[in-house]
Amino acid sequence: MLLVEIAPPEWPVELDIAYATPRNFTGKPLYAQARALLNPEAAQLLRRAIELAAAMSLRLRIFDAFRPAEAQWVLWGHTPDPNFLADPRRGSPHSRGAAVDLTLLDEGGRELDMGTAFDAFTPKSHHGSLEVDATAQRNRALLLGIMTAAGWDFYRNEWWHYQLFNPRRFPLLSDSVAGGAMMSPPVSGAA
Repeated sequence: MLLVEIAPPEWPVELDIAYATPRNFTGKPLYAQARALLNPEAAQLLRRAIELAAAMSLRLRIFDAFRPAEAQWVLWGHTPDPNFLADPRRGSPHSRGAAVDLTLLDEGGRELDMGTAFDAFTPKSHHGSLEVDATAQRNRALLLGIMTAAGWDFYRNEWWHYQLFNPRRFPLLSDSVAGGAMMSPPVSGAA
């Protein structure tokens, strides 16, 4: 399956691919390249979400999209928490090119307050959490409205995660579909 590259200027989004930086829950870069890839169906729905956000003078910032199956194993090995990570034996919608992690930006390019950071593995990150203030609740509802109106399903434990309905109809994909270049090479002496 060919994946669609999501990148400006063709795609009016901001990329902040967290797993290509140490700004993720592992504290280390996992990807060698900061790329956002989606399967064609997901890319089409993302295009619709971009249009809906733009109609409200908002933009999307993408934290993650396609995640090679190898990366899912690394994440699971670090934090095997089924409330926030898909068990790689079952496979993640990300590893099918069928999921995207994102947030909203205002006209000035500032992230809307969602009450927690991306990848905050806490009940405060759940959609509908009353442990975040009213502004964050409204912003999460706005993101949820945009994404569901565009045809996406959501994961109730993560305000940032959206996926295609029935993502298991797509195969699990390895780093090889991205030219074998997304994953960082193993660190010498690392386990």
